[in-house]
Amino acid sequence: MPLPKRVVLVGPMGAGKSTIGRMLAKELGYRFLDSDRIIEERCGANIPWIFDVEGEDGFRQRETAMLDELSGEERTVLATGGGAVMKPENHPLLKKGAVVIYLKTSLEQQVERTRKDRNRPLLQNDDPVGVLKRLFRIRDPLYCRLADIIMYTDRKSPRLVVRQLVNKINPRTPRHRRQMRKEGRSHA
Repeated sequence: MPLPKRVVLVGPMGAGKSTIGRMLAKELGYRFLDSDRIIEERCGANIPWIFDVEGEDGFRQRETAMLDELSGEERTVLATGGGAVMKPENHPLLKKGAVVIYLKTSLEQQVERTRKDRNRPLLQNDDPVGVLKRLFRIRDPLYCRLADIIMYTDRKSPRLVVRQLVNKINPRTPRHRRQMRKEGRSHA
């Protein structure tokens, strides 16, 4: 089975999309793209500032435009923002020529990974745990519906998650072929 044109990572904040995405791209020989980072670079401002000035709707419009632009990119692993699934018009942009992977994690893991991060505007309030619970209830069905692969990340190292994903996407990656040659086996 050939590798997909693109791999798109979806999931909540704190699931490891950026960390795992970078490692997965390297493993597949693809380029890594992070839609939130590209938006920040183009705007010359961080996401909390964009939320403050333009509101969540303004940010989501930028996000849709970015996903539209990136949907034509091939040989890429794209990490998306947690809310990218909220606009129905984003769904075909996420799926276009891609394997969509939902990095699923527990609420506890999300809280641990995001509690000190000030770059998450939706969590800058008195009840970040309540916000994470509410977002999960709303977004989890969307992530599941879009996903070709659901990968649980709790209590797994990013390296293990990447190895498991590579085996699910295509067990015949360049690394696999090198290992096979090294062991003197055919890669057919």
